[in-house]
Amino acid sequence: MAAAALTGFGGALLLSERNSGRHAAPAPGPSATAPPAPPPSAGRAFLREGDAGPEVTELQERLLRVPDVYRAGTTDGGYDATLSAAVARFQLRYGVRGDETGVYGDDTRLALESRTGGPAT
Repeated sequence: MAAAALTGFGGALLLSERNSGRHAAPAPGPSATAPPAPPPSAGRAFLREGDAGPEVTELQERLLRVPDVYRAGTTDGGYDATLSAAVARFQLRYGVRGDETGVYGDDTRLALESRTGGPAT
C-alpha cells in the first residue's frame, strides 16, 4: 500500500511539472562537478630518486659544497640511491622538516640554498 502511495505521489509530481511547462534541473553529473582537488604535493617543486636532468645536476653541485654530505658524489644529473642518501643526511644534519626523507622538496631546497649561496640564476 505504501509503495502504491509513493508511486502515485511521484506520478503526480511528474504530471504537474509537465503541465506547468517547467522541468526540474537535471542532477549534476560528473561534468558539472568541480575538478578534483590537487594532491598535497601539487605546486611544490621536488625531486626524488629516479628523476634526472639539470635540476638534479644543480642539486648534486650544491651538495658537493656541503662538507661530508655527498661524499664522492657525481654530477651526472641522475637522482640515484647515493644522492637520496646524501639528501637524507643533509636533512638530518640541518634539522630539515616538511619534506620526505631523501626527497628534495621546498623545505630542503631553502635550507640548502641558504648554505650554498641562494637560488640558482
